[in-house]
Amino acid sequence: MQIIHTIQKLQDVLKPHRQQKIALVPTMGNLHDGHLQLVKTAKQHADIVVVSIFVNPTQFGVGEDFDTYPRTLTQDCEKLQHIGTDFVFSPSVDEMYPNFHEHPPKTQVIAGDIAKILCAKSRPTHFDGVGLVVTKLFNIVRPDVAVFGKKDYQQLAIIRQINQDLNFGIDIIGMEIVRADDGLALSSRNSYLTETERKIAPMLQQTLQALKAKLINDAELNLQKLDDYRNQSIALLNSQGFKVDYLDIYTQNLDELNSGHLNSGHLNTNLVIVAAAWLGKKARLLDNIEINLNQFKPTKN
Repeated sequence: MQIIHTIQKLQDVLKPHRQQKIALVPTMGNLHDGHLQLVKTAKQHADIVVVSIFVNPTQFGVGEDFDTYPRTLTQDCEKLQHIGTDFVFSPSVDEMYPNFHEHPPKTQVIAGDIAKILCAKSRPTHFDGVGLVVTKLFNIVRPDVAVFGKKDYQQLAIIRQINQDLNFGIDIIGMEIVRADDGLALSSRNSYLTETERKIAPMLQQTLQALKAKLINDAELNLQKLDDYRNQSIALLNSQGFKVDYLDIYTQNLDELNSGHLNSGHLNTNLVIVAAAWLGKKARLLDNIEINLNQFKPTKN
């Protein structure tokens, strides 16, 4: 495994492999089992796997945790070597954004309305930074395949949009969420949780599961009842020590639900429950559950 810190060096070492299938797994490091599963999936779909480790400043807002975000490159590389990664690309900020502090990048890559909802309401510049860094990585690596986790559901949708609209032609693979034994979605920011908060954290997933059950079991579900169930879930989480940023129900394309999605008193579409909630002073937890309500419709005799 080679660890590479410059764009030119990475492009040089990838040149002999251009006739092979190359996969990219973008990360910000502090790798956990969820990241490693992304890499294992990439290995199944490509001959060469590049993992980027870069804490991207353009996706952090003022007062966010860019300076304190865990940086564990040595440990990360040990894990990646163990599972057979080919190349690690770990550039500096100035390598990705020359003279960043004096001249922040002027170019933006914005994915339209999908980048204005959910996380964007509390982190208004976040997805501008995501769009820019992912576009740069796609141009630097020129992968055939890129693998992302579904925990960041909105981010994955935005990356798919960018890939389509900018004609990268990359096969974007979305991996299911990897969870701890108690159901908590694995995240680098879980390390911010205190011991007490870590015991409470699985309630986010449990609440989403309970909401899913309500949607499935209500044969006369409508938009008003759906909103009532959503508000009950938010109130429950807030009462247990969370500070809910959002908990919403969308189609899996992240279109807002409306009466056009109703059919014979039941939603006839694939849905996703998406949530973000603060727990404690530093940990902002993300989670989601996809639902196909059609599969739960009773069959007629």
